[in-house]
Amino acid sequence: MSKESPVGNQLRNEKSPYLLQHAENPVAWRPWGAAALEEARREDKPIFLSIGYSTCHWCHVMARESFRSEAVAAVLNRYFIPVKVDREERPDVDAVYMAACIAMNGSGGWPLTLLLTPEQKPFWAGTYLPREGLLELLEQAARSWRENRAGLTAVGERLTEHLRREAPVQPGPPGRALVRAGAALFARSFDSPWGGFGQAPKFPAAHNLIFLLRYARLTGDTRAGEMAEQTLEHMYRGGLFDHVGGGFSRYATDRRWLVPHFEKMLYDNALLALAYTEGYRQTRRGYLREVACRTLNYVLGELTDPMGGFYCGQDADSDGVEGKYYVFSPEEVARALGPEDGARFCRRYGIGAEGNFEGKSIPNLLEEDAWEQEGDRALRGRMYAYRKSRGRLHRDDKVLTAWNGLMIGSLARAGLFLEEPRYLEAAERAAGFLEEHLTDGSGRLLARWREGEAAHPGKLEDYGFYAWGLLELYGATFRAPWLERATALGEALLTDFFDWEQGGFYPYGKDGEQLITRTKEVYDGAMPSGNGMGALVLSRLARLTGEERWKRASERQLAYLAGAIQDYPAGHSVTLLALLEELWPTAELVCAAKELPEALPAFLRSKPWFGLTVLVKTPENQERLAAVAPFTAAYPIPAEGARYYLCRGKTCASPVATLRELEKLME
Repeated sequence: MSKESPVGNQLRNEKSPYLLQHAENPVAWRPWGAAALEEARREDKPIFLSIGYSTCHWCHVMARESFRSEAVAAVLNRYFIPVKVDREERPDVDAVYMAACIAMNGSGGWPLTLLLTPEQKPFWAGTYLPREGLLELLEQAARSWRENRAGLTAVGERLTEHLRREAPVQPGPPGRALVRAGAALFARSFDSPWGGFGQAPKFPAAHNLIFLLRYARLTGDTRAGEMAEQTLEHMYRGGLFDHVGGGFSRYATDRRWLVPHFEKMLYDNALLALAYTEGYRQTRRGYLREVACRTLNYVLGELTDPMGGFYCGQDADSDGVEGKYYVFSPEEVARALGPEDGARFCRRYGIGAEGNFEGKSIPNLLEEDAWEQEGDRALRGRMYAYRKSRGRLHRDDKVLTAWNGLMIGSLARAGLFLEEPRYLEAAERAAGFLEEHLTDGSGRLLARWREGEAAHPGKLEDYGFYAWGLLELYGATFRAPWLERATALGEALLTDFFDWEQGGFYPYGKDGEQLITRTKEVYDGAMPSGNGMGALVLSRLARLTGEERWKRASERQLAYLAGAIQDYPAGHSVTLLALLEELWPTAELVCAAKELPEALPAFLRSKPWFGLTVLVKTPENQERLAAVAPFTAAYPIPAEGARYYLCRGKTCASPVATLRELEKLME
């Protein structure tokens, strides 16, 4: 395909790294959309759908082996409409067709490969295929489409009907027994020698750890806390954490967390920084703070756009070799640091002559007795500079609204609880970026920005994750515009995504592109589910604003989720977090003062006050605050000092004038 090809130009304008990666290939890729679907109907051809993402190792392999092949391209271009989708930009399309693949095969993965009728109905689904296998499939499918189209169409119809028959959810009252059952399931699958749950491969799933930490604190279940803390320790000590440059890889391929799949994703690092911040907040162990900071510093240093947004991640490969960027030999370390410093570095980080990964070594602290000590920061800095000089990683420079929402929330909590103002500044800058570049003229969200172009209407995760991030940002800065915007996003969630009859959020808005199914997803995978995060947002808005509509929506959502997760609550830890906030004691605090009391952030850091929401009313923000939380209009601002109004359940205490008095009320 030449550079002048209309299809090639269309792909370049689409500005997806996953599409751009193959724009010069002989396959005439189309982006997903009405034009490609109409072309399939007009030409009466099946659709060949490839779903992947730009840092996916096997997506790269299939591209090199198959999509650069003239033989494969000839069959695809002649008999099919080839369509490529970046799953990170279109999680709705990915979710629908991943469900189809799992229904057909019992499992899924990426690259996701499907054959669809022109009506988008799948009749074959699989994952990676070597070139010869792909060619055989394409030739057979093309022949069957000519000779037995009715049979293929019938398969697509049956599978689509199966996907549409969503198992009915019987809403029920949320109860503590459901939360306890989730904690018990985690205990049953816990890998006690090495942390984590189940056997290899091991995914961090930081939201599971945050749930266990908070559950332990609220219930006194020390086992839950130990599971979380042991997992945090071993994830850090192994090779999952990048001991040279900071940040975490996507998952570990072994029980000990030593050998990762080396790609780094923004959402993993946002959630893991949040988990380590939470661990530090509860235990005050210094290494937890260090890991949280080094993870956030990695994001700020390597995944941040000059205008403030955050990129998606970095590839696992350099020079076409997975992990090459991250591993070292003792000789190489000695050349970089000198013999004496090199030997010190190798001893601490387990770099030996035999290696632990394909003849070289992944730096780790698994055999280091003094692992909890910070180590020599200067040596790490020199190794980091050397590593950057010898090679580079591909960076997926999309800015996704949903993932940025997670990072904003993580930075906000770290800024407050780790006492790092620069993290708050980065969070506010990123929120400003989303408002300027990923919001349309009516305030509605867009899903993706890259190289100056934003695209795709926002989905459930975009609204839910960003709203949560803004609520965390308000709770760290007490700046009313962030609460106002979070409330507006919550309104959009209820208007466009919420099922008021049954409860639950749909994955895309009622006015968005309608796919073959619109099922409600509640399971937490590597990222929290939009439904779980939506439950947290509704619960927080109900308590912050005191408004009945948020309370009603929150109750309906939690009742729906209680019914949806009862068979396996451990797969829904974000929902369990929402239940912790709903079913255990909470407190609501309003601080009325001429200005934000300087000592209030330190007070909030002093103890892990779980279930506490805080509003700060000042002369500057009182009108804006009253618009979203009308009950605050009744709280007078004192002529000097501050007044603290604390409510628990349905009981409110008399206002107090000092934080010391407030602390006594909260004990």
